[in-house]
Amino acid sequence: MPYYKNKTCIITGAASGIGRACALRLAEEGAYVVLCDIRNDMLTTALEDIKQSGGKGETHIVDVADRDAVFALADDIEARLGGADLILNNAGVAQVTAVADLSLDDFEWMMNINFWGVVHGTQAFLPQMQRRQSGYIANVSSIFGLFSVPRQAAYNASKFAVLGFTDALRHEMALAQKETGANIGVSCIHPGGINTNIVRHARWAQSPDAQTEHVKAIDQFSQFTMTQPDKAAKIILKGIAKRKARILIGPDAVYVDIVRRLFPSRYLRLMPFLTNND
Repeated sequence: MPYYKNKTCIITGAASGIGRACALRLAEEGAYVVLCDIRNDMLTTALEDIKQSGGKGETHIVDVADRDAVFALADDIEARLGGADLILNNAGVAQVTAVADLSLDDFEWMMNINFWGVVHGTQAFLPQMQRRQSGYIANVSSIFGLFSVPRQAAYNASKFAVLGFTDALRHEMALAQKETGANIGVSCIHPGGINTNIVRHARWAQSPDAQTEHVKAIDQFSQFTMTQPDKAAKIILKGIAKRKARILIGPDAVYVDIVRRLFPSRYLRLMPFLTNND
């Protein structure tokens, strides 16, 4: 895809999973990739793989929940590289707890990364794109940003918020293009079951059976993952290049999107695999 050649692309949550796969593919397409995460060792490994395949890039230790750190990164990228052509706000975490047991600290932790991390990345890089009259903002939500399931209230809330925020931004950028000619694209990404470590690294409700439940969930998640990260990256980057407003990843994402549209209040009955505790 020549669309990405010589473009500066910023990716949060780039040390593993979808973020890492997107970084590798972007580098293959000739982009200069800026990998951001909090895991330095994994970032280093990802950049080494990029360079070994002939790609170019750099790494930054950035906590997307830290607004000042994200804005400092944006200032640095604009000063040294002329600004970002693409910001992929991908960093995210999981939380599995019933509403009655959900602590405010855990809820804030979830929202600070999954939602405010997207807001920080968007607001930090949007001004430089507006100055250049071009750019692209792609925000990762989830299929759980389209429908809700038990024990995922915090995760659902964060991912629904990403969808609402991104849709509003897309409408604003469409109006701005008519008024000023600024060509800033916006996509919201909804991955289905992707073979990543998100469940393995999830926070779990504190109970005597928490560890057992966590191990069981990891095993169940691995059984229901339908898409590998490299395939997800291919779909994401193709969708961005085509300027798709919404990018669904995986047959499961397509299925649940159709079901929840047809049965907006009864969809969970048609998706028992999401609540199966057997």
